[in-house]
Amino acid sequence: MDAYHGGGDFGARMRDRLEEVQRANADVLEEVAALLVERAVRGEGMVLVAGSGHSMIAVAEAFFRAGGLAPVKPLYDPELLPLHGAAAATAAERRSGLAERVLEGAGADGRDLLFVFSTSGVNPYPVELARGARGRGLPVVAFTSRACAAAAPRRADGTLAEEAGLVVDTLVDPGDAAYPWADPVTAPLSSLVNSYLWNLLLASVHDRVRKEGLEPPLWRSANMPGGDEANQRFFSRYGPRVPELG
Repeated sequence: MDAYHGGGDFGARMRDRLEEVQRANADVLEEVAALLVERAVRGEGMVLVAGSGHSMIAVAEAFFRAGGLAPVKPLYDPELLPLHGAAAATAAERRSGLAERVLEGAGADGRDLLFVFSTSGVNPYPVELARGARGRGLPVVAFTSRACAAAAPRRADGTLAEEAGLVVDTLVDPGDAAYPWADPVTAPLSSLVNSYLWNLLLASVHDRVRKEGLEPPLWRSANMPGGDEANQRFFSRYGPRVPELG
């Protein structure tokens, strides 16, 4: 079976792409990990995570995940998730004003930091989220593709990469599809890359915190012995700011 029909080296090429993304973002990932430790481990800040459409997969990956950071609050509106209506979700992320409503509801303050996941980063929702968070004094980290932003039609007065203080470039090609390589039409790459980069950050945060003799605030699996008991402290600590934990 040749590579075009699903055999060959597609898996190897995908792994090579992940390594390329890691190398390209090595320096900024260290900056982001240090910021996470400063704000969410040593400090009292929350990690606000936001996205729309299929970037909501990254929001779900970051929130209440076994092995994930506990001080995480998802910024969410049902309109933004394709499961509640695919066409409606596309319209919502293109509508100006929704981001401000979501930020207001989050009760964000200057202790927090915001992650925005958006592959193209050209729609009003991610752009206005970043701008609104900066106006509230929050550091903003973007997970986005500069190549996709350059190729996509502009629907806002700027891009997510232009608004964010720290940009993690996913290197996703315009259109997101990754296979076949010469003329990609399937196998979207952004969800895989976002999860990989987020887990690189978790590993870095763990190592930094451990070196300081601290315990990283990480969720345990609720389906393993002792998990519920271990997690109860985080429900008590973060529940007042994160009603989504209820």
